[in-house]
This record gives sequence, structure tokens and C-alpha cells, in this order.
Amino acid sequence: MISEPLRNPLSLFDVRGKSAIVTGASGAFGRATALMLASLGVDLTLAGGSTKELAEVAAEVESLGGGRCITVARRPDTLEDAQAMLDAALAAFGRVDQLVIASGYNKAGFIHEMAYEDWQKVMDANVRGAWFMAKAVGTHFIEKQVKGKVLLMSSVRGRHGNVSGYTAYCTSKGATDALTRVLATEWAKHGITVNAIAPTVFRSKLTAWMFGDDELGQATKKRSLSRIPLGRLGEAEDLVGMALYLLSPASDFCTGQVMYVDGGYTAG
Repeated sequence: MISEPLRNPLSLFDVRGKSAIVTGASGAFGRATALMLASLGVDLTLAGGSTKELAEVAAEVESLGGGRCITVARRPDTLEDAQAMLDAALAAFGRVDQLVIASGYNKAGFIHEMAYEDWQKVMDANVRGAWFMAKAVGTHFIEKQVKGKVLLMSSVRGRHGNVSGYTAYCTSKGATDALTRVLATEWAKHGITVNAIAPTVFRSKLTAWMFGDDELGQATKKRSLSRIPLGRLGEAEDLVGMALYLLSPASDFCTGQVMYVDGGYTAG
């Protein structure tokens, strides 16, 4: 007998009728993932700090005519914020199946010049907020026996250092990788998968300065390109294929993995 996945492989990527929470939804990766999921019929709870930017993404989502959409103008700064996002999703759609933690922050600075408060802001945004979201939504998954999908946003900087003063960012992404692995092992018995996407530099608000004409941006871009075998920097669209895989039944036997979408950066 030929199994359904072999007879109809695309069925493995069917996410119609699911409900997803996306934090950092107005950022490059959050927006791209939200649009991809919406086009496939997923109901979305979009969270972020800017009401205006969330409304713009929501309008794009609605223009696709796929899944429904609500917005929550909050960042996961506290457990109460995370719970509010979950409660809003449940009130609107009655279920949550997927969690995409795409919110984040960076502030570069050499350690001998960087204020501790700036280091802590990066750690809070990239690690503490992810922990709050995982705790709130993961608790719901376990209590309601939902075999949910959790996707975190990491970086090649969780594995490699950087000469540009990234003691905060690299540390936070190393912690993201560790959180991904430990949640995967902790929640495996509940049928919950937890994975992360780790890109190299891709076009976003945080990296916009590298795509301009100023001397520092051009020099940094040139240095980054020299490490990428495919010869270009990334775009948010490069990441959505992996995101779909990790949020769909296709990845049901994949958990605890940091998936590098980096043009070959980590291969060299």
C-alpha cells in the first residue's frame, strides 16, 4: 500500500484551518511568515509594539483572502503580555496550533564601551520574551493536549562570533538555540515540536543600513558577502519555505533543530 504522504506529498504542507500567534509580526521575518500562513488559510494573531505597523500587515493579510486576522499591540515583555496574546487568539478563533516567536532587538557595541543596560535590553527582547511566550502557549498546548508547533528566530550569530561588537546579540541567540533544544526535549512527550530558523544577514529594519550607500554599510555588506558561498545577502522570502516546513505536518519528526538558512555561511 502506498501511504498518503507518498501518494500526495503536498498534503504534508497543508495547514488550512490552523491558528497561529506571530510575535514581531511587523518585522521582516514575522511579516513574511504571517503572509505565507495567511495565504494558506491559517488564522493569525499578529502581535507587535506598533499599532500602525500591525494594521499595515493586517491589511496585507486580509488582501490575500485567506485566513482571518486580529492584532494585539503588545510585545512579550511580561508573562501577562504573553498570556494576553494567547487569550486574544483563543477568543477570536477558539484554538492555537502554532507559535512563531519573531520579535527581537539588537544593539551593537564593544563590551568595554557597552552599558550593561543595553546588553540587558537585547537579552530581554530576544530571550526573556521568547521564554514568556513559550511558557504561556506551551502550557496551553500541554493542558489542552495540542500537538503544537513552535518556531523561534535564531541567527548564525548563535554559533559564530562577530567582529562588530555583538556580545549581546550573539549571547542572546546562543541562548535561543539552547532554549529551542531544551523545550524540544521537554515537550516531546506531549507531541509538541520546537525548532528555530537561523539566517545570516537578511534585509530587515535592523539591517537596512547595510543596504544603503554609506561607507560603513557598504564595507559591512562586503565583509558579510565574502563569507556567503551563494554570493548574496538574504531576503525575508528566503526564510518562508523553511518556516512552512517547520510549522506543517512535514516536520512532525523534526524537533530541537536550528535550521540554518544562510546561503552556505555556516558550511565554510
